[in-house]
Amino acid sequence: MWDYTDKVKDHFLNPRNVGEVENPDGVAEVGSIACGGALRLTFKVDENNRITEAKFKTFGCASAIAAASALTEIIKGMTVEEAAKVTNQDIANYLGGLPQEKMHCSVLGREALEKAISHYKGAPLQMAPGNIVCECFGVTDLEIERAVEENNLATVEDVTNYTKAGGGCSSCHEAIEEIISRVRSRMESKPVSSPRLSNIQKIKMIEETIDREIRPSLKQDGGDIELIDVVGNRVIVATRGACASCQAANMTLKHFVEAKLKEFVWPELVVEEDSQ
Repeated sequence: MWDYTDKVKDHFLNPRNVGEVENPDGVAEVGSIACGGALRLTFKVDENNRITEAKFKTFGCASAIAAASALTEIIKGMTVEEAAKVTNQDIANYLGGLPQEKMHCSVLGREALEKAISHYKGAPLQMAPGNIVCECFGVTDLEIERAVEENNLATVEDVTNYTKAGGGCSSCHEAIEEIISRVRSRMESKPVSSPRLSNIQKIKMIEETIDREIRPSLKQDGGDIELIDVVGNRVIVATRGACASCQAANMTLKHFVEAKLKEFVWPELVVEEDSQ
């Protein structure tokens, strides 16, 4: 039996934003009922290019429903450009994690979002057709390559978890292994660079670092800190307790808080105190 988080259970039993947006700006349909999972995503955008409403209809398991529900909650309030950076891992993280065997549900959500954004921009997503590798689920070599590269997959089981490929008759396992080997060789030959963080990942890591590395030290002296916002690489915080009236607060923010966030999250982060 799969171990679902409480948040997955909540979004399955009480899914948010079920249905279809009236006169949507972005529309997408991905997957297929024949392959066991299908998703329709619609969203509305305001004059500031911000997603104001997002709804879904899906056919699938509990994880598929939860992932689609989470996706609509994540993108509401985002600009289209911000939403375009949402990854399948962001969807899983929002739910507190998904069983590895169900990660393909988050991938389906990311595919729907990508396609809906392309529809909104008036430029239908042009995907190379690729060659079918898994006949059972209709998965192409290009879809497998992308899943391996984006999620650092290493085994046929990993690929099945993220794409369903190889989960049927197993006749494609050898071909999947060849794709994994080819993609990983290509990845290993690339220069090492800092990983790209989505804004959701960045905020989550900042919050975790504050709780683990920063807040305990501040509380020893009767102080505290609250994360207000993250804008690009600017981390806006508010000092609380003794820190709010401390003359050395600016030194603490720069030489302690900012240093810790640069060490554990991202080297280009800059901490600023909320002016309001």
